[in-house]
Order: sequence, then C-alpha cells, then structure tokens
Amino acid sequence: MGSAADDRHVRDGLAADILGICLDRRWSIAAAESLTGGLLSDAFVRIPGASRVFLGSAVTYDIKAKTAILGVDGDLLRREGAVHPQVAYQMAEATARLYDTHADLGHRVIGLSTTGVAGPGPDGDKPAGLVYVGISLPSSPEGVGGIEHERDVDRTTYVSELHLPGGREEVRSGTVEAVLRELLDLLTG
Repeated sequence: MGSAADDRHVRDGLAADILGICLDRRWSIAAAESLTGGLLSDAFVRIPGASRVFLGSAVTYDIKAKTAILGVDGDLLRREGAVHPQVAYQMAEATARLYDTHADLGHRVIGLSTTGVAGPGPDGDKPAGLVYVGISLPSSPEGVGGIEHERDVDRTTYVSELHLPGGREEVRSGTVEAVLRELLDLLTG
C-alpha cells in the first residue's frame, strides 16, 4: 500500500470518474456507512461539483441505528450481527430508497453500503478486516461476473466480501477504495 497521500489521490481519481459517469447518466449516489464512518462520503465530496450527483450518507455505526434509520431487519442483526452480507444488501437498498426523495431523481439513485470489522481485533467470531460492501444500482444489467447479487423490479444489488490487511485505518481506507473500484467496474463493465 502506498502513502496516505497516494491512496487519497487514487480514491480522488476513482470518485471523479464515477461522478462524471453518473452525471452523464443523470444518476445520483447515496451511502450508508458503518465501519467507514463517513470516509466513503468524503471520497465523493472532496471532488468539486460532487453536489450534482452525491446526495448524502447515513452513518449508522450503531447496530440499532441500522434498524431505526435504514430499516435493516432487527432479527437479522440480533442473529448475525452487523457484519453479514445480507446486512450490507439491506443497507445499500435502504439508502437508495431513503435518498430517492423527489420525482426528478426518477429512481436513479445508487445505494452504497459498508459494514465490517475495522479492528484492531476481531468482533466475536469475525476477524479484523472482514468487510461486506453493497452496491445497489438502478436498472443494472444482469450477469456482472464474480459478484453475488440479487435482482428486484427496479434495481440490482451486489454484495462483496472483502478480507483486508492492515490496521484500523488501512481497513477503513481500503474499504473505501474497494467500493469505488467495484462501483466503477460495474458502471463501465
């Protein structure tokens, strides 16, 4: 991994590319963040003009906030905890719905989510560096290779499992970069 400045430069480039594509498609972006605690939003808002695409982020670090704000299934959270692929899936779908607030958005909101264990140690039986990210795309094509996904009427939601090395900050920044890379791949693939 490079220096923090190099990593930031890479994330800036990825975010700028994503924002440009979304602006051309008239799509918007919203996020629901747990372990990244606002870093994913920061990756977008660092880019001038981001407000034309980026709607906002719900930082739902607390497990109860995931249910109260996003409507993540409380039974799922009690049974599996917050670090689970279905939690990332529900968070991504919920944030797209939460921020799709007016008619001119036309249900063209991308929902992003992050949930995982930043460390330094494990969370119960879940090791540091275990992360799930969700990407919920409006009217996305099916069959994007290698990524688990479920499709509903209006959108396709992808969930990826990451195993990231390093300390707490490396896991958090690595998560942001992984989400940006995966989203860019989905938008351009």
